Amino acid sequence: MVKEPRAGRVKTRLARDLGLIQATRWYRHEALRTLRRLADPRWQIVLAVTPDAAVSTSRFWPAELPRIPQGGGDLGQRMARALRACAPHPTCLIGSDIPGIEKRHIAAGFAALGSHSACLGPATDGGYWLIGLRHPARQPSGFLRNVRWSTRWARQDTIASAKSLNWAGLETLSDIDSGADFSAFYVDRGCSGTLAGGDRS
Repeated sequence: MVKEPRAGRVKTRLARDLGLIQATRWYRHEALRTLRRLADPRWQIVLAVTPDAAVSTSRFWPAELPRIPQGGGDLGQRMARALRACAPHPTCLIGSDIPGIEKRHIAAGFAALGSHSACLGPATDGGYWLIGLRHPARQPSGFLRNVRWSTRWARQDTIASAKSLNWAGLETLSDIDSGADFSAFYVDRGCSGTLAGGDRS
């Protein structure tokens, strides 16, 4: 899931700590780096984009990648819609703000769907960086409803919204939502925060 990378529309929480330009620059870099890093013949990458007009008008995203609109509603509704759009194939849905993600993490998600009906990749903040469904068109009633997004309860609320699914857990990764997240991932690894837009792939 991606947003058209316009200043003021992406990473607004991060922008409060790093500044608008730096946060937007980081998002643009990280989103494209993620697409390059995860390209693999074992799966197809599809971009679920917002706003919907970016499906046909955006010049930022690689032209060779299929795009689908996220549509309206809250985050859960948009995620559920994106998963259904990729049916009948097993589908893993990720965001574009997970700098530690690698191909092996995606492969692990699809492997988990071989023996489970769903999988989650936990994030350190209580949310998650990946959700996968073996049968994305067969979503339980209430799937992804009443989830307290952007809180430490997001992961447990998601599982509670689909108790009939057999959930597999994946490796815990960090996403970048705030300046504290940014520092924990980059500064603690000896990288200067001023180089957020530099290539670390």
